[in-house]
Amino acid sequence: MGLGRLHLVTDSRPGRDPVAIVRAALSVATPDLVIQFRPADDWTDRYCYDLAGQIVALCRTHGVPVLVNDRLHVGVAAGAAGGHVGADDLPVAAARRLLGPGAILGATARLPATALRAVGDGADYLGVGPCYATYTKDDLPVSIGPEGLRAVARQCADTPIIAIGGVTAARVPDLLAVGAHGVAVIGAVSDAPDPARAVAELLAAVAARP
Repeated sequence: MGLGRLHLVTDSRPGRDPVAIVRAALSVATPDLVIQFRPADDWTDRYCYDLAGQIVALCRTHGVPVLVNDRLHVGVAAGAAGGHVGADDLPVAAARRLLGPGAILGATARLPATALRAVGDGADYLGVGPCYATYTKDDLPVSIGPEGLRAVARQCADTPIIAIGGVTAARVPDLLAVGAHGVAVIGAVSDAPDPARAVAELLAAVAARP
């Protein structure tokens, strides 16, 4: 599948502006860019729908797909290209039934067995990690490192692997070398002094794949 290699996940921490970050990313977008809208747990569905609608409308003019994390019904209502589910969200098979066969569906995995099950249940790609320690989400398990990602990639060689967790442009080559199709980032862009420049550097890093 033609899945983009840089997944920019919006930052739902207090004081962050997801729409502003998306605008910055779109100013330097290439076909490798994918936007993942990740709502905060305490946001209402209505608020999520309004934000998702703004982001989908912005990205549509640039041909950039938008995936909605966790709240798949919001993504469907807002016209997103698909969604991503984690361990505490809908099971992958149920998510596929909800989204339909034509939508992009990603699933989180950190172990080969979990990854294989997700692919069998209908996931188009796997978000694997956390690869490194990260501070943008609480209660994450310990990082698996590049070798943990390699183990998943070996078991799911025909499925795109998106590395997530503590990813920076400098770490991209190591992750691609062990089997990642691409990377997902949050803080590397939202915490950058110049988010557009950070996106451009990450896009250049994923484009220089082996």
